[in-house]
Amino acid sequence: MKTAHFYDKFYDWLLAKGPTLLLGILLLFIGLWLIKIFAHWITKSLNKGKLSTTLQPFLTSTITIVLRVLLVLCVMQVMGIKMTIFASLIAALGVAAGFALSGTLQNFASGVLILLLKPFKAGDIILAQGHEGKVSTIRLFYTLVTTFDNRTVIIPNSKLSNEVIVNTSTSGSRRLDIELKFNNSIDFDVVQQLINEAIDQSEKMLETPQRYIGISSIEPDGYKVMINVWLDADGFDYSKMAFQKNLMQKLKTSGLKLPGM
Repeated sequence: MKTAHFYDKFYDWLLAKGPTLLLGILLLFIGLWLIKIFAHWITKSLNKGKLSTTLQPFLTSTITIVLRVLLVLCVMQVMGIKMTIFASLIAALGVAAGFALSGTLQNFASGVLILLLKPFKAGDIILAQGHEGKVSTIRLFYTLVTTFDNRTVIIPNSKLSNEVIVNTSTSGSRRLDIELKFNNSIDFDVVQQLINEAIDQSEKMLETPQRYIGISSIEPDGYKVMINVWLDADGFDYSKMAFQKNLMQKLKTSGLKLPGM
């Protein structure tokens, strides 16, 4: 008797809920198939564009997950499953996660902005948070910078998006400014010629923008000469030291002495 009653109840429930259940299952499989096709199309579209390779898989997976969640919610709605409890639970978890991961989420949002706006890219020389070096990798939460003494600095992306960054690689060149003092007895034309020879004999010295050598100030015991010369931004410090070495050797071999030498 009890078994027959159970089967009768199940049969009545199946007749009442069976069509919506089958419709929900059918909608689920069709939706997953369409989402898979859409994700494949997004991947191909992003690969054709200039979007960062770090951001491409993240965007694809995020869009796919959001669409799947929406699909499940839609299927539950079709099947007649009440959403009130699930909505409250998701909202509570969202608030808790927001408070717990506020700093992490800020770094994540900053990483997305850096990858999209590209204030710097991998390979650029930047000065940030008191560290100067080459950007080796840009992650979603942090950026790796390799300093010139081969230290790896991990900088949170929020620090790079909210504070001042000096990118010395954007224009491809940097200006080197050197000021030297000479006695009044030394002719400026001779000094200028020697400096030009030292520049011409040094590597990675750029012809454009134009170099400039002039008298920056005149004092009772001598005058100061300002040298403005442009160098390749890549390897700037090494080119600077090499030029200064050539300049000192040129002045010494010519017999010119700087005050205190």
